[in-house]
Amino acid sequence: MANHKSALKRHRQSLKRRARNRISKTRIKNTVKAVRVAIEEKDATKAMEALKAATSVLDKAARKQVIHARQAQRRVARLQAAINKIEA
Repeated sequence: MANHKSALKRHRQSLKRRARNRISKTRIKNTVKAVRVAIEEKDATKAMEALKAATSVLDKAARKQVIHARQAQRRVARLQAAINKIEA
């Protein structure tokens, strides 16, 4: 472990960020899973509601730079395409 004062501070900061990022990534996984479950059940209205929540969570994670902005957009687009497929 580091001995310099600045390196110790950076280590403390990295631990805080890691904890915050883990919470955010878990929330992403859970909301996306809810959308996928609704898609598997062929329930378009439930899937759209879950997608709205997932979009919000993904966009917030992208804003906080937990995930890349394009990754968030790609995930939303793929979920939306799957919902459109069951609606058709």
